[in-house]
Amino acid sequence: MEFKDAVDSGAADGEEFGGWTLHRLRHSALTHDAEVGTFTPTLLARSRHASVRSLERYARPGGDAVARHVAERDPAARHLS
Repeated sequence: MEFKDAVDSGAADGEEFGGWTLHRLRHSALTHDAEVGTFTPTLLARSRHASVRSLERYARPGGDAVARHVAERDPAARHLS
């Protein structure tokens, strides 16, 4: 569904998505993409933000995602496997 069609149908206020607004769905998708390591330029392109600064409010990986990212890149852990 295109955004304009969603707004016209009333979906933008959350009726069609179980209380989730299109804005919250977009925020959630960007956060999940950031958590799995999607590169910043890709997040910028997908979100259509012009700057990283404007993307910051949407792409907020949780503590578990950050810990997983650090653990996956730990040189000591790589030598153990």
